Amino acid sequence: MTIAARAKRLTYLIHRWTGVGACMLMALWFFSGVVMLFIGYPKFTPWERLAALPALTSENCCIPVDAALAVSRSPAAVHEIVLTSIDKHPYYRLHEHPGGYVMVDAVTGKRAKPADCDTALASAHAFLPHAEADYLGQVEEDRWTHSRGLNPHRPLHQVQMNDADHTLLYVSSTTGQVVMDAPRAQRAWNYVGAWLHWLYMFRDRSVDPVWTWLLIILSAVGTVTAITGTLAGVWRWRFGKRYKSGARTPYRESYLRWHHITGLLFAGFIFTWMFSGLMSMNPLGIFDAKGARPNLSAYRGGQIANTHLALTPAAALNLLKKENFQPVEIEWRVLNGQAYLLARNATAATRLIVQDDKQFIVRDRWTDAELLHAAAQLLPTPVVTHQNILQYDNYYYGRQVEAMRGADERRLPVIRAEFADAHNTWSYIDPYTGDVALSVDASQRTSRWLFSFLHSWDVPAMLKTGLWRDAVLIFLSLGGFLMSITGIVIAYGRMRIWAGKLKRAAA
Repeated sequence: MTIAARAKRLTYLIHRWTGVGACMLMALWFFSGVVMLFIGYPKFTPWERLAALPALTSENCCIPVDAALAVSRSPAAVHEIVLTSIDKHPYYRLHEHPGGYVMVDAVTGKRAKPADCDTALASAHAFLPHAEADYLGQVEEDRWTHSRGLNPHRPLHQVQMNDADHTLLYVSSTTGQVVMDAPRAQRAWNYVGAWLHWLYMFRDRSVDPVWTWLLIILSAVGTVTAITGTLAGVWRWRFGKRYKSGARTPYRESYLRWHHITGLLFAGFIFTWMFSGLMSMNPLGIFDAKGARPNLSAYRGGQIANTHLALTPAAALNLLKKENFQPVEIEWRVLNGQAYLLARNATAATRLIVQDDKQFIVRDRWTDAELLHAAAQLLPTPVVTHQNILQYDNYYYGRQVEAMRGADERRLPVIRAEFADAHNTWSYIDPYTGDVALSVDASQRTSRWLFSFLHSWDVPAMLKTGLWRDAVLIFLSLGGFLMSITGIVIAYGRMRIWAGKLKRAAA
């Protein structure tokens, strides 16, 4: 037997035996992928969280921010100060690094105790005021709360609401605020959607190496199955002279013939989805950011505990009221050494309060010059070029809430600063908040194409087509699903033959 013949034979065998297991997984992945187009994994969006908060008022509000900082165990370690509310009562939320959250009553100045059952129920009622609530207890982590962003809030209180959607709420034990909601219909669909697609039944915690490597191995097997199947399908297809049956495929059984035909028709899409699924797991960290990451501390230019606006909360609220802006949260911040306040209302719209000479003024956004001056501190290398992005590009773009990154705030316009570092880092800066909304180097931009684009077709031009994109993805998924189902029938037949041989050998 020649080397070429042996290689062909090996390809057929690899496809046959990897396909026995992979065809079932592929069928599940194609089916659940279609569900995920319309029902996403539970997530708590900023606009959803803010919409449930009452407007802050200047009446009986509030102790100075310095008094709230004094309650902290380590004021110098506080890197976030937010005036918010719990059950319509104002609180300062302090985030200590590397510790967790500290809640300070903004009226009395007393440190709040860890949230208990009563606090959880009160927060749940404030979130859904017209529904009864049943307290279910505490969980460290369950199938809907794998997000690492919830780690500072664990353990979580579970509260079942008796609203029309039968919403399951999760309340932080550290802040006492609702941090996740999961309506019953969303939970039910997720069992055949994201929960099934990502094999979360095997995930034990937010960072789970066993689950990670399980998905890497399975998606790698699926990729190998797709490659070998494509080669075998092309080799077996008669492009010139037909087989004696008159067909171009040698298979007479309907399920074998359809497996061959659908495999060839959808081979390219099946391979890209298997391969991009593998890339989504970032195997061996190949897409991790290389080199130094943007220095956000230098970008801010000051510690919030030492550099904050000398304006009382009541004065800030009155100033915003004059501008017809009703904030539900106010955050103390620093940008390039300049202290400011960031206010958000119930629709997630923002306003800035800055000091101009000796006056405090309300602004919509930072100027481009101010942002670029601060951006120069992000990396030790200079900014080589910058752009004012008025429309989404291929790296900074918004997604529908069902998508994996559907809770990310992606405002426009945005400033894109490109640096002269060895890894060609791009930083996108939101002028309405002063946040570095996104930073990606060349490696991460490669990951964007090999995972997000190949897996989700999420370039802005395709996303704009809306239903047309969904219809094409559904059609291609159905083709892959049909190929997988015929593969399951073939695998079942192979397993019966194998089982029969073992039985005869044992006899």
